[in-house]
Amino acid sequence: MPGGVPEARHRVQEAMRAWGEPAERIEAAALIVTELVTNAVQHTSTRKIRCRLLRSADGVRICVWNRGRARIPSPASPGDSAGLPVAGVPATDGQDDDMLDHLAEDGRGLLLVDALAARWGTRAALAGRLVWADL
Repeated sequence: MPGGVPEARHRVQEAMRAWGEPAERIEAAALIVTELVTNAVQHTSTRKIRCRLLRSADGVRICVWNRGRARIPSPASPGDSAGLPVAGVPATDGQDDDMLDHLAEDGRGLLLVDALAARWGTRAALAGRLVWADL
């Protein structure tokens, strides 16, 4: 299933190039789809994940759907991703341990989605979970 991440990224890039989207929007979409599909792979037990790209006059929407209803990690706080101490995690002098080794990984990529997307969200239903991002 991890092979699905590069495939989804490549297909999004191809479609957006064919639409004549600017390079910076294509790059942002590639990063967003990488994170959303990676989260779907990591946080669901199903092998059925769908990625859809929708174009409108307002922009592009990336949709990733999976059959599972697992919790989507919350975005980590900006301080956490910057390597600042996290409550309950002992501080180190930086010589023996890399502070990033102590930080939770869940949610870091969603900070990237939040920064790159005009808006994004998630919806759970009986049939599964949809996560979307607008560019």
